[in-house]
Amino acid sequence: MAKKRVRIPRVFKNVIAPVQAWLLSQGRCVGCGTPLSVGESVKSKKGDEKVACSCGRIFIHDATNKKYRRALLEEV
Repeated sequence: MAKKRVRIPRVFKNVIAPVQAWLLSQGRCVGCGTPLSVGESVKSKKGDEKVACSCGRIFIHDATNKKYRRALLEEV
């Protein structure tokens, strides 16, 4: 039996994106919701902090703006 490929509708993505943005603004992981202040952090050369959550997601904390964002592949 061949597996059917499941497509995620755009409506679902339009609902999830604002929730993830809100979680990041609160300083929480978008995957598990734990505070990113608890995660392991390493200072980078640019003055930013690379924060690894317990669920495996990696974020960048900009100390000047005090905001988190998801790390790009080049930054991992």
